[in-house]
Amino acid sequence: MYINFYSKKERAMSVNYNRLWKILIDRKMKKKDLSKAADLTQHTMLCLSRNENVTTGVLARICKALDCGFDDIMEISEDEISRK
Repeated sequence: MYINFYSKKERAMSVNYNRLWKILIDRKMKKKDLSKAADLTQHTMLCLSRNENVTTGVLARICKALDCGFDDIMEISEDEISRK
C-alpha cells in the first residue's frame, strides 16, 4: 500500500505578542520596564520580540506584572500549510 504523505495538509500554530506591545505603548512602558517588572531575561525578551514560544511561567509573570490575562498579551493563530 502506497501513502502519499506529501499531499497531506498540516496545521501549524503561530503566536504573536502584538497585544503585549500595544499594552506597553498604552501604559507608556518600555520593554526594559516590563523586563524588570516581570523578572525576564534578555533572551526571553528577544524570544517575545521574535514571536517565538516562551513558557507559561514566563507568560504568567508578565500577566501578573501587567495585571491582565493571557489573551490580553498574545494571540494564537492556526495556519494551514501543505507539505511539498
